[in-house]
Amino acid sequence: METIHSSKHVLRASRTELHGGELVAPFECPERVAYVLEAVESARLGEVSPPDDMGDRIVREIHDAGYLDFLGSAWREWESAGYNGEAIATVWPSRSMPSTRIPDDIEGRLGYYCLASETSISAGTAEAAYAAAQVALTGAERLARGARGVFSLCRPPGHHASRDQFGGYCFLNNAALAAQHLRGRGCERVAILDVDFHHGNGTQQIFYHRDDVLFLSLHGDPLAAFPHFLGYADEQGEGRGEGFTHNYPLPKGATYERWCEALEDARKRIVSYGADALVVSLGVDTFEKDPISFFRLGSADYSDMGRRIGGTGMPCLFVLEGGYAVAEVGTNVVNVLTGFESTA
Repeated sequence: METIHSSKHVLRASRTELHGGELVAPFECPERVAYVLEAVESARLGEVSPPDDMGDRIVREIHDAGYLDFLGSAWREWESAGYNGEAIATVWPSRSMPSTRIPDDIEGRLGYYCLASETSISAGTAEAAYAAAQVALTGAERLARGARGVFSLCRPPGHHASRDQFGGYCFLNNAALAAQHLRGRGCERVAILDVDFHHGNGTQQIFYHRDDVLFLSLHGDPLAAFPHFLGYADEQGEGRGEGFTHNYPLPKGATYERWCEALEDARKRIVSYGADALVVSLGVDTFEKDPISFFRLGSADYSDMGRRIGGTGMPCLFVLEGGYAVAEVGTNVVNVLTGFESTA
């Protein structure tokens, strides 16, 4: 299996995350990729290739133009305003202030385009996010050209990024970009399976009214887990998209056995849908030692997960999302990929 990777991910090296009322070192850090690459190479998974620059056409099909302009200039504007720290949102258009007006001031614009204040914008964020998008798009193109499986080693991750908001460490929605590219390359039906611990709220929002991309997410119950305000079982799409979203919120302490019950239902839906290609938002923060999650999956479980995904018989693009038990993230990711490969 080929791995697509860009060294530009290191440009996203923020120093601050708001967590538990404190500014701490971010859980989403460059070291995550180093561990994954080491595991990929140790397992001799296959060639590691840089991405092609496929431009921003698909990015602009998925994301709002004003949001993209903001993302490209936010750090420069923040510095120009004289702020010393990294850019963290402090005010939002909330339920009591439901304005759709976009402020001129960078503080206001930051809040308008942010969905969660744990994620700061720092120097290099926009460049790293663009590079991650190219990693995802290149992986999708490899799949469109006939590859059975490809791993897009994206960083920063993407599934929390909606059409016009960032948060949850995500700025551009890599999985959504990949699905959109596959649609444009002749795949009539694409499925996105999100196995990250946290609900892929951004991916759901992007495709919620569409019937050409099936979205399924297995995640911690949003009553108790980030992002809290999306990911409930009764959210099933609207308009043309009704019935094309399926959420599987799972309780604290969920074991792999319990998690697999949801995966098996999702697999049946994917096969019944007749997807031409499958995009997997591959988060391994379901791991029992993950510091910001509450499932109980062990490292060996990820091999079985990969085999079950491979059992769909569909071409599959794996797009890296979360996983913050840094020392084990590479092992767990590669276990999924080698499990998938074993079904060839």
